[in-house]
Amino acid sequence: MSGENLRQDWIDGMRVMLPLLPGTVPFGMIAGVVASNAGLDALAGIGQSVVIFAGVAQLASTQLMADAAPVLVVILTGLVINLRMAMYSASLAGHLSALPRGKRWLLSYLMTDQSYALSILRYTARPEMSLASKYAFYMGGAIPMWVVWLAATAAGYFLGNRIPASWSLDFFVPLGFLALVIPAIRDRANAIAALTGGTVAVLGWELPFNLGLFLAALAGVAAGYAVEALGSKPEENA
Repeated sequence: MSGENLRQDWIDGMRVMLPLLPGTVPFGMIAGVVASNAGLDALAGIGQSVVIFAGVAQLASTQLMADAAPVLVVILTGLVINLRMAMYSASLAGHLSALPRGKRWLLSYLMTDQSYALSILRYTARPEMSLASKYAFYMGGAIPMWVVWLAATAAGYFLGNRIPASWSLDFFVPLGFLALVIPAIRDRANAIAALTGGTVAVLGWELPFNLGLFLAALAGVAAGYAVEALGSKPEENA
């Protein structure tokens, strides 16, 4: 594999990620505002984007800390929200597990919903891609996402409450995830999981400590798993 081809894979990764970056800016700014309002200093408020880099889990955990939620609730919320990352890792293992350990760790650290979704779609569409090409494509998209998230968090932290409420930045968060979720719904199990999780999240939005989000994640995973399990029984008995 020539350096020219790998450079093109890297550029392709950046190119497909670019349309998703604008939606990350308000999301990151919200995380920065929440950290500022929670009373975290600049090192902790911005540094968590470097250390944790967890998007929704980072935002939810910071809000829970600001609300003086019990430590166990904060930890469980972060773990449940990030359970999907374990599933992402399992899905990518067949494509990237042969990489050296250091590179695998770097991919894990940089993993986001966006980088996973774009990469797995690319790998599936082009099974002839080499390991080096897959790594280059992944990194080409993941690094810009990390840079934009960190910059947006810093901007949100320092701007704080000076961001007008009329901007409704929080409206961009669900929009960004809808852009990823809808194309990924390709079978009945995915659709039921999305519908169940969304319904529970709406019904439970007034629960304290963001427990509605916690329950929605569990309900969505359980519903999707149940549909897959029931759907596989006829094939097993055939």
